[in-house]
Amino acid sequence: MPLNEIAIIGFGPRGLNVLERFLECVTTDGITERINIHIINPGIPGEGVHLSSQPDHMLVNTVSSQVTMFAGDSIALQNGGESFTQWAKTQGYKRNKNSYIKSIDGETLTDMDYLPRALLGEYLSDVYRKVRHMLPPNIQIIEHQKLAVDLTKGKYFLITLDDQTTIECDFVFLTTGHGYRKATQTDKELNDFFIQQREKNPSLRYFRSPYPVSQLDSISSQSRVLIQGFGLTAHDSISALTIGRGGYYQKHGSTLEYVASGTEPKIFLSSRQCLPFAARGINQKGLTGRHTAQFLTPAVVDSIRKRNISEQQQSQIDFRTQIMPLLMKEMAYAWRCATSQKHIEPQTFVATEQEVTQIERILWPLRNQTFDNFSAYKTFFTTLLTTDLEQALLGNMNSPLKASTDVLRDVREALRRAIEFSGLTPGSHRYFMEKFNPIINRVSFGPPLRRNQELLALMNAGIVSLGGGPDSYITCDHKNSSFTLTTKFVKQRHEIQIDSIISARLDNYSPMTDSSQLTHNLVEKGFITPFKNGDYHPGGIAIDQKLHPINANGQPEENIWAIGFLVEGAHYYTHALPRPHIHSRQFDDAEISVRDCLNQCMSCNHPEEKNRVKETA
Repeated sequence: MPLNEIAIIGFGPRGLNVLERFLECVTTDGITERINIHIINPGIPGEGVHLSSQPDHMLVNTVSSQVTMFAGDSIALQNGGESFTQWAKTQGYKRNKNSYIKSIDGETLTDMDYLPRALLGEYLSDVYRKVRHMLPPNIQIIEHQKLAVDLTKGKYFLITLDDQTTIECDFVFLTTGHGYRKATQTDKELNDFFIQQREKNPSLRYFRSPYPVSQLDSISSQSRVLIQGFGLTAHDSISALTIGRGGYYQKHGSTLEYVASGTEPKIFLSSRQCLPFAARGINQKGLTGRHTAQFLTPAVVDSIRKRNISEQQQSQIDFRTQIMPLLMKEMAYAWRCATSQKHIEPQTFVATEQEVTQIERILWPLRNQTFDNFSAYKTFFTTLLTTDLEQALLGNMNSPLKASTDVLRDVREALRRAIEFSGLTPGSHRYFMEKFNPIINRVSFGPPLRRNQELLALMNAGIVSLGGGPDSYITCDHKNSSFTLTTKFVKQRHEIQIDSIISARLDNYSPMTDSSQLTHNLVEKGFITPFKNGDYHPGGIAIDQKLHPINANGQPEENIWAIGFLVEGAHYYTHALPRPHIHSRQFDDAEISVRDCLNQCMSCNHPEEKNRVKETA
């Protein structure tokens, strides 16, 4: 019987989705073709960036009961498939003060816990072992704990690994996930300054990324550290420099007090807008509850597109004029429902001027604001942070603020329908990705509530301070061998001296700026091309509807599939983890590609069977 060789390059959650769908499709469809699946991944299979070896103070950004790696129809569920929280309970994990340990003592985990990412890594690797164990005999797994660096195409694909081992395969899945950007001009300038001046200032550092956070151990307690960003990556950096150095929190009602270890550096925070990420509201919707959209639905998006075709002879949608008004109406509707605590008839709903103003303040808090000096901005920032925490504690159904911002998360399918595969006009696509999507991330996909409580406690303890205000910028001070962060206010020029800079922002993926050797070679050989909407490149690689990369000749590479963060551009919001009992894009993409692959496997004929893994001289 013919033997089919399949490679999955990169094996974090997206690669795991692919393997789980192979189990499902092969088993339920009774497929008997012999298949070798090569898993090419330098780390533990399944973990991806969620390393089980990372410090346990780094938390998952989602309530852990809302994370699963099993589709609702998965046969793996018949053998104990679980959500992340259910798995952790089964493993004997309990909450012990500020940590989670295997113990008979401690508090039982709840559906509201935000668990450590190290535990998520354990969960993912355990799911891999479960799925692998359940594969039928005609599916064999071959692990290569290496990095793929090149791909060439002849009769078969030839994959080169970083130890010069080569693997011949018929089909390739690209599920490489998050990567790192090439150094930008700013990166080079700041790093060059660090190299030139470090003998004069031993505390000088520049970190293009905080990961792995163990590298932050080199920062001395005497250093003045600037963390650029307020999102999850920034909170990881703060946690590493505080809890990671022996500090801890004491709870006093709904507030926290930070008890310092004495080894923390002085930490400053800044970002382009210098606004705190909003805390997640206490979940009052249960595991599967969500806002039911009334005005912005996939069907409404489809009707807008049809109208554009009829009236304008083109299908693209303008986000600002055709989608944003509906989105803001949806948010205002959720605001009124939470305020009144009763059902509001959507057919007769019209947002009041006051409701529109409230939504605009949430989305654009700096609009029409000026600040005379740093002190005024610091007061504004602290008020924003504390008010948001008060609203988060009310819950995502009782708080009008949290109910309205949850809408941005719950209408994701409608946004996908509008955005994906050049669904927006190029100009409004640029506006959405560069202006509005960062707002969505700030107000709706922020850190667990506790993280902002910790931030406030650290500010009260004098460990963390605001570095400046909006539009601050960094310069290199050769005289003092330090960096300078400057913000211009109406009546003041505010400056602080900095020793260490941590760029705490996740890099967007683009084949033009990704630093991996594999990406470089895939572009050079024409296997992949950047996705473009007209002249706008939002990121990611170009793909067709079956997830095949579009090559340099404009044709789909029909034996290759790309899934996840690689295609963030043609697709929208690819990095979320699947939720239990909720229809998941992640499983859909995996199934589309796996079924396409299996159909090709059944039509292929390889008369010779040979060992396609070989060492090259």
